[in-house]
Amino acid sequence: MTPRFDLIGIVVSDMAATLAFYRRLGLEFPEGSQDQPHVEAALPGGLRIAFDTEETVRSFTENWEPPRSAGRIGLAFHCETPAGVDTAYDELVDAGHHGELKPWDAFWGQRYASVLDPDGNGVDLFAPLSTPSGPAAG
Repeated sequence: MTPRFDLIGIVVSDMAATLAFYRRLGLEFPEGSQDQPHVEAALPGGLRIAFDTEETVRSFTENWEPPRSAGRIGLAFHCETPAGVDTAYDELVDAGHHGELKPWDAFWGQRYASVLDPDGNGVDLFAPLSTPSGPAAG
């Protein structure tokens, strides 16, 4: 049997704040999820993303402590158009989330921006600057 990549797990300090952030990026969670110690959402392609509270992780890893520096994971959301990057970034920053990198036209051909989720994890927003039929509107 070959293991199959199935789930991305993230430990969170505030489930309600985390779910509100990721809902703004289009992830769906059942009503009342903010009160649960473990929450999952289906991702395109069959993957899942899961969030566990710090208390949940401590329940099976007794001396677990959250990292004290920037995380080593990165999540990225495709925003379809360059204008979509700007809109998503503005909505998240207007909702009080930290804008780490304002939208810009990257040399690799994408409109690109970064925000931090409530636990300081980097979340990138991107879209191609041009489409197969020509430059993207934006």
